[in-house]
Amino acid sequence: MSALVQLSNVGVALGGRRVLDAASLTIRPGEIVALLGPNGAGKTTLMRAALGLAPYDGAVALGGADPRRFSARARALRAAYLPQRPQSIWPVSVESLVALGRFAHGAAPDRLGGADQAAVDAAIEACALAPLRTRRMDEISGGEKARAHLARALAQHAPLLVLDEPTAGLDPAQALGVGDILRRHAEQGGGVLISTHDIALAAAVAQRVLLLRQGRVAAEGAPFDALTPAALESVYGRKGRLERIGGGFAAVFE
Repeated sequence: MSALVQLSNVGVALGGRRVLDAASLTIRPGEIVALLGPNGAGKTTLMRAALGLAPYDGAVALGGADPRRFSARARALRAAYLPQRPQSIWPVSVESLVALGRFAHGAAPDRLGGADQAAVDAAIEACALAPLRTRRMDEISGGEKARAHLARALAQHAPLLVLDEPTAGLDPAQALGVGDILRRHAEQGGGVLISTHDIALAAAVAQRVLLLRQGRVAAEGAPFDALTPAALESVYGRKGRLERIGGGFAAVFE
């Protein structure tokens, strides 16, 4: 099965400082991989390198090719990127914002074809935004804005979703809802690379996690294999453990 994205011994230096070193990662259709680690561990840098948006050494293949050679449109057809805290200060409707995801397909909010409108409608439904579709982005809550931006990424219909802390600021129910959306995308043959500080969410949705510390991969594998007490303490500096509680997970630190 062809990889949606593959990184081999990738390193990034910014401002003369090595912020990512010898990182390797492969995501195939149907897989969700979560990046974990403290602030400044290199999670965002790894994501940007995977998309060809940060200068790197080593090798990256996005959809089988070097992402640095892609136009913005070619990249967007392969991966939908949702950065941290995306801006939405314009007074556009939720539906119009979601429709921006169709730019890679040659559409725009004021010229949607049938397939484009169907993609927008499906993304709005998936993110439970139907009651808000005509509301202006500057009139809705922060959590609702986050769901609208996720819907925009879904409407892009790219095989790979690259989501940088998409549940930041969401309440627990909304965060679990995002997890459901990611699972559906993977079940439909897509792949997901997500960064998060929510260890329990990562354990619940991801088949594999990468635990980063100071730009290096400290542990990798299935959640219970990678997130051992020793690994958590080495990365976060506090004793911790991952526990299964009912049908979910909890990360407990002392």
